[in-house]
Amino acid sequence: MKTIDISWRRYIFPNINNEGWRFVGIFAAITALLAMIWQPLGWIGLVLTVWCFYFFRDPERVTPEIADVVVSPADGIVQMITKVKAPEELGLGNKQFTRVSVFMSVFNVHVNRSPAQGKIIKSVYVPGKFFNATLDKASKDNERQLLAMKTTSGKEICFVQIAGLIARRILCEAAEGMEYKAGERFGLIRFGSRLDVYLPEGVEPQVCVGQTMVAGESIIANLSNNAPQVKGVIR
Repeated sequence: MKTIDISWRRYIFPNINNEGWRFVGIFAAITALLAMIWQPLGWIGLVLTVWCFYFFRDPERVTPEIADVVVSPADGIVQMITKVKAPEELGLGNKQFTRVSVFMSVFNVHVNRSPAQGKIIKSVYVPGKFFNATLDKASKDNERQLLAMKTTSGKEICFVQIAGLIARRILCEAAEGMEYKAGERFGLIRFGSRLDVYLPEGVEPQVCVGQTMVAGESIIANLSNNAPQVKGVIR
């Protein structure tokens, strides 16, 4: 049986995404320069370097092995749940979807994971603006990477990486024809942004607005389940 490391090392020295080491090095070099100019500036730089280190953390996640499961592609807060059409760039016509938006702050893990098991059938990058990712118009106006997937059950879902006010770089390794299992890493966004998941008509989200999501672990929906949308109460 595989065991999970729950020692202090897991929290103090987490795994770091390879994309992050370059930035940690840049922050560290600037910190050294600031310290030579004026020591208090060096302490500020040190704090920012530690923040940069933790921003790029890439912890292991335990994805539920459930048929047709849809998990959160990002850490963060469920910020919106709306009935919409699929993004027109993906060419899915007038099909209706339920969009679940997960907002990532600059303190969340920013590694993105596949929400379901299936094959990428469409990948479209759209350059755009950098409005606050919490705004509804960000799904149409901001820089974004759109992906459509045909799941193993034959249903189509979409998921979209959206750059935010601070985020200026979307990294996506997924390409048309590639196959993913639910919870597998496919990209990340720097530094603070949003992930949208589009559930097909007839599939209701099993999460609520305001709920905290863990990428690769928190279940958003099950494509073979016709359960009604979950309601939540703040306590």
